[in-house]
Amino acid sequence: MNYSFIIRKAVESDAEAIHNILKEAFKDYIIRAKIDETIELKTETIEDIKNDLQTKEVFIGLIDNVPTGTIRVAIQADNTAYISRFGVLPECHNIGVGKALIKLVDKYLISNQVKKVFLHTASTYKELVTFYYNLGFHIDSTSKDLGYVRALLVKNL
Repeated sequence: MNYSFIIRKAVESDAEAIHNILKEAFKDYIIRAKIDETIELKTETIEDIKNDLQTKEVFIGLIDNVPTGTIRVAIQADNTAYISRFGVLPECHNIGVGKALIKLVDKYLISNQVKKVFLHTASTYKELVTFYYNLGFHIDSTSKDLGYVRALLVKNL
């Protein structure tokens, strides 16, 4: 059997699939990171996703045309970038979907002469922090601005 894996720029008709990916991915994230607090994603609507499609680069990964992962990135005024709403369906962890999404964003940012990219993640999610370290990120700082310890990670491109 042949399998296909595609990453493409998301379009408005992908908003519901993106919403579903993130709902499942962040449900898993909360458990693995041992977060009791409500995180911002729970209030994100499909309309919010459609708005982000207009203001950020939003990518979606598909295996055999089934949406499996998504990532958003915004280039800031200081020519750095910020990754947000990055998630992969739990059943697709550890098969390269997330790594491919990050690598695609790296290529996109390098092509736009961006030299530095940031993202936040729960510092208590050891496997995810290790995932980011293996992709060249390191912890810049931590904060409790959302009620749990979040690490601000940075990568020089």
